[in-house]
Amino acid sequence: MMWQLVLGALLMVALSLLFIIWPRKSTAGQHQTPAQLFEERMQLLATARDNDELAEDDFVSAANDLKQQFLEQEAAAIKLSAPRHGLAWHVGIMLTLVLMVAGIYSWNGHYRQLAHWQLAQDNMTEYGERALLNQGEPLSEDELASFALALRTKLAREGDDAVAWMLLGRLWMSQGFLMDAIEAFEKALQMTPNRPALLISYSQALLVVGGDDKLAKAGRALARVLTQDPEHTDALSLLALVAYEKGDMDEAITAWKLLLDRLPSSDPRHQAVIDQLEKLGHSVETRQERTVQLALYVDPRLRQNYPEASVFIFVRQANGPAMPLAAQRIPVPSGSINLLLTEEMSMQSGWNLASVDEVEVVARFSRSGNVDDTEGDIEVVSEHLVFEESALKLSLQLSESE
Repeated sequence: MMWQLVLGALLMVALSLLFIIWPRKSTAGQHQTPAQLFEERMQLLATARDNDELAEDDFVSAANDLKQQFLEQEAAAIKLSAPRHGLAWHVGIMLTLVLMVAGIYSWNGHYRQLAHWQLAQDNMTEYGERALLNQGEPLSEDELASFALALRTKLAREGDDAVAWMLLGRLWMSQGFLMDAIEAFEKALQMTPNRPALLISYSQALLVVGGDDKLAKAGRALARVLTQDPEHTDALSLLALVAYEKGDMDEAITAWKLLLDRLPSSDPRHQAVIDQLEKLGHSVETRQERTVQLALYVDPRLRQNYPEASVFIFVRQANGPAMPLAAQRIPVPSGSINLLLTEEMSMQSGWNLASVDEVEVVARFSRSGNVDDTEGDIEVVSEHLVFEESALKLSLQLSESE
């Protein structure tokens, strides 16, 4: 891009120089010179004298006047005539022109913006990896602006893209451009109307802007998230805030209570929700976090024969889906080991030990170290257990005979 600008500037300079030094075609031959006019008028005076049309004294007077006019015209022509310009003069004009163009462009041009735009295009992939995959240093404010510029260029070149609009909306929201962010999220929603992450970001922007219309839109967006996933903690948290901003304290309390039941006590939001409920005059009974304490015995021969193997421990709902409520992977031990599974060990948001009351515990020995059930693996499953208290305790054993 920069070389194109340089080429254009050089072309403009060359054309200007050509215009300055191009020889003009003289038109002097089409008109009489002052000397020719003087001679012609003198002849007319002499003819008039010879024909007795002009007295001698009048002839002398008229001739003197004509000579005076001719001398004055010659003096004026000498003053106005310019000497032929040499090479040095043209070189000076060229340098002056170049310096003027460079000065004006450096003062009022946009080459820095163009260079910044080109850099943003070149680094868009890197910016995406650092922003989305947390690879490397977090993006600075200038890099966030460059990433947004690169995304806008991508959308202008390649057309609408839901992911690009969503990313652009998040970038604008982080920079405080809330109305632009809302517009970007709405464009993304036109293409993917039920993406939870997009609906959550959209609701956050609407909530910050505020106003009855924006809060109503946020509430509808969060309802779409909870329709797909009733346990979505981010959606419940935002729904409580939307209700609070609208002044609907009953709905806010209900949402915060639902959220509190789904948050482990170690979650930073747990105490904040309790404080908010107490502020609204609603007493909260602190729930003890659920845990599973497992005393596991592994036959030492398994460790001896398969030193690269792994043991998977997971808790799942009894007679329910296969998705674990909590899971842990450890290198194959030798002998007895005590393990503690907590609500933080969930594999899916909102689906943990607090989600169900009746569970079963599975211990699986995997020769390959892979979580998939393969031939030769050893698995033991506990009986059905009920959380009558916050902690479940049990023992399991893995051996060659299993």
